[in-house]
Amino acid sequence: MKALLPLALALSPLLSAQIVYVGAYTNTPASPKGIVAYRFDASTGKLAPLGLMAETTSPSFLALAPNGKFLYAVNETDQFEGKPGGAVSAFSIDRTTGKLTFLNQVASKGAAPCHIVIDPTGKAALVANYNGGNFASFPILADGKIGEAASVMQDSGTGPDKARQAGPHAHEMLIQDKLVLGADLGTDHVQLFHLDAAKATLTAASPAFAATAPGFGPRHLVISPDKKFVFVLSEMKSAVETMEYDAVKGPGKILSTASALPGDYKGSTTAAEIMLNAKGTTLYSSNRGHDSIAVFSVDAKTGAMKLTANVPTGGKTPRNFTLDPTGKFLLAANQDSNNIVIFKVDQATGALTPTGDSVTTGAPVDLLFLK
Repeated sequence: MKALLPLALALSPLLSAQIVYVGAYTNTPASPKGIVAYRFDASTGKLAPLGLMAETTSPSFLALAPNGKFLYAVNETDQFEGKPGGAVSAFSIDRTTGKLTFLNQVASKGAAPCHIVIDPTGKAALVANYNGGNFASFPILADGKIGEAASVMQDSGTGPDKARQAGPHAHEMLIQDKLVLGADLGTDHVQLFHLDAAKATLTAASPAFAATAPGFGPRHLVISPDKKFVFVLSEMKSAVETMEYDAVKGPGKILSTASALPGDYKGSTTAAEIMLNAKGTTLYSSNRGHDSIAVFSVDAKTGAMKLTANVPTGGKTPRNFTLDPTGKFLLAANQDSNNIVIFKVDQATGALTPTGDSVTTGAPVDLLFLK
C-alpha cells in the first residue's frame, strides 16, 4: 500500500476534476456553435473552459451512455433535412480531453425534441418531441451510433389552458426499473410505457397514464430514493406535486402540492428543472422569470414538501441545473444572461450559497457531468 501512496497523491488533483458538457441553443448572437465543455474542480468549485467540443445545431439536452464512451444530444429544431421535425446526434468521447467526435444523426420523429435519456443497458435511447407531441425510441448500435426510430408513441388530447395545452407536448422521459414515465405538458398526463431494450421498442403500459391536476402542465419528474413517491414539476404553475409511486402501476394519487414561489410573488414565471439530493431530503427546482432556485425540504414518510428558500440564480432564465458528482456544489445554467453560476451546498440542510464564481457561455440550457 505504501508504494501506491505517491501515485494516489499525484492523481488526487485529477480525481477531483470533472468534465461538464453544456448543451445550448445555437440561434442567438451569443450562442456557441454546438456543445462546449468545462473542467470542474470539485475541491474549489471552479470551472475552467475547454472550448467547443463538437459543432451541432441547438443541442438542448444531452445524455451519456452508461459506459461513458458516447454522448447523445437532441437537436431541438422544427425542420430536419427539409422535413418537419428535429434530430438526435451521437458522438464518441475522448475521456482525457472531453473532445467529441461526431458519429451520426437521425430524425427524432417529431418537432422540437427537448429531452433524451439512455436506458441502463446502453441499448436504447428515448426522446421526447415537444411540438411533435410524441415519445420515440431508438436503438444504440455496438459502435455507439444511433439507429433509426424503432417506435413512436403519439399522444393525443388537450388541457384546460387553451394557450399552452391545445395539444400534446411531450417533455421528458424517465426510466425507472420496468416502467418508463413520460411527462406530457399538453395533456396533464404522465404517460406510462414498457421498454424492450434489446429491440429498443416502447409499448403502452396498463394503466396507460396517470393524471396530474387539470392545467398543471407536467414538465419533468424525479422519483424518491425509496421509490415511494414521484415528484412532478409543473412548468406552467411553478409548483411540484407529490404523487404516490408503485413500481408496477406507476404514479398514483396526488398527495400534496407545493408552490416553488414566494407567497407574495405576483410576476409571471415558468418552471424548468427538478432534482433531488442523494438522500432524498432536499428537492430543488428552477423558476424562469422569478430567476431563482426553489429549495424544498422533503418529509421522507409522507413525501410532503416545504419551501425553505428561493435563491437568486445570478442570471436570467435559469434552465437546467445539476449537482456535481460530490453533491457539494450546484451549477445553474442561465439561458438569457449567458452564464453558469456555482453554488455551495450545505450537506446537512441542502441550503445554497453562491460561491461568487461564474462563467460566461452562450444560451446554456443543459449541463451534463462526464462521470
